[in-house]
Amino acid sequence: MSGGGTLSRRLFLAAPLAVAACQASPGAVDGHDVARVERYLNTTRGLTARVVQTWPDGGVGEGMFAYEPGHLRLDYRTPHPMRLVAAGGHLVFRDAQRQSVTRMNLSHQPLGLLLATPVHLGGAVMVTAVRHGANVLQISMARSDNPSQGLLTLGFSDFAGQLSLVAIDLLDERHNSTRLHLTDIRTGADFPPGFFSLDAPLLAARAVGVRARGWGVGWCRTGPGLRRAGLHPPLPCPRRGPGRAGW
Repeated sequence: MSGGGTLSRRLFLAAPLAVAACQASPGAVDGHDVARVERYLNTTRGLTARVVQTWPDGGVGEGMFAYEPGHLRLDYRTPHPMRLVAAGGHLVFRDAQRQSVTRMNLSHQPLGLLLATPVHLGGAVMVTAVRHGANVLQISMARSDNPSQGLLTLGFSDFAGQLSLVAIDLLDERHNSTRLHLTDIRTGADFPPGFFSLDAPLLAARAVGVRARGWGVGWCRTGPGLRRAGLHPPLPCPRRGPGRAGW
């Protein structure tokens, strides 16, 4: 799915997560659609997109999004250079401006549901709702043993039976909501070795960039004296732990 459906996906995102307005009842779960989403998440390779993220405090950031089964990376251009990498059940968030690094275990966070390898939407993961709109599919899920730990909702465009991830909503146990809107979605990017490394410092993007249009963001190098920070820019480092960030 390279550039062919880009225009349709942009139109789909003209209003904030239009899928949320679908009128279908969330009670019934369509096993066929669940299987389609599961297959998409396990087989989509080299996904890149432009992302607009809204944090629980209303702050907004923009940058680039990358996904490979079991791996996710966000390179923020605004409100200032930052990077989030999630893989292997863990997340590392680096903030160049504040010279901070946050590390988080995803075993009790909604984002961890997206990054299981493989993703299996059954058993330990409970699908709570499947909704349909015009060329839109939305699926919500939580951990079966403790749904209160958080809810992950994925929004897809659905044209001619072909899914494309366009939105991610995360609701944590304290009902903090984080939303990602994706545009200019492409697949087949050639990620270099170490692209999803949790230990890589925040270097200039050209040194660790991918062969995909739009990944031309210049980042600063993190310096010494790193301190822990939450994931709610542009606020100062909050006193609450990073686990409250909605991831």
